[in-house]
Amino acid sequence: MRIPRGASPRVPAELQKLGFDVSERTVSRYMPKRPVEPDVVERWKIFLRNHRHAISAMDFFTVPTVTFDVLYILFVIHHDRRKVLHLNVTPLLSAEWVVQQLREAFPYETIPRYLIFDRDGKFGLSVVAAIKAMGIKPSRTGYLEALEEGKNPFDADTLAELLRPRRPRRDNTDDEEKRR
Repeated sequence: MRIPRGASPRVPAELQKLGFDVSERTVSRYMPKRPVEPDVVERWKIFLRNHRHAISAMDFFTVPTVTFDVLYILFVIHHDRRKVLHLNVTPLLSAEWVVQQLREAFPYETIPRYLIFDRDGKFGLSVVAAIKAMGIKPSRTGYLEALEEGKNPFDADTLAELLRPRRPRRDNTDDEEKRR
């Protein structure tokens, strides 16, 4: 059985449900240590630094509603300046909806060279095929890469920025035209 990294707080909780009283420290002592290869991490950071102008990433997060339904929120960011390119919400998730959101996120000549996303079932074969048909090279992250530092394109700061209420921007061109 393979236990993911960072799972030591969850394992004692699951064992307690089964009637075993084990501390988190005991579990972490017996969990297999996965060696971090500095070369792999460094190559990934160099790749991101060199190609950040051509990389976008997408991911989902969920929000429970007051009525205990779940809303799926898809957002797409551009890595060069971590700019949110697209954001949309749906209560019913389908591959067709994800493909349509990608078409809206990358209109005309704004298609990135690489699109990073995880191996979630929401991004099925039809989504990957649509990404390739748009001329984008899909790059799927590994199962444990989200837990490793430096590899996850989405972090708490990005989500906080995304969810922060904003005042509408004033368009200066309208003010200039009114003055004339």
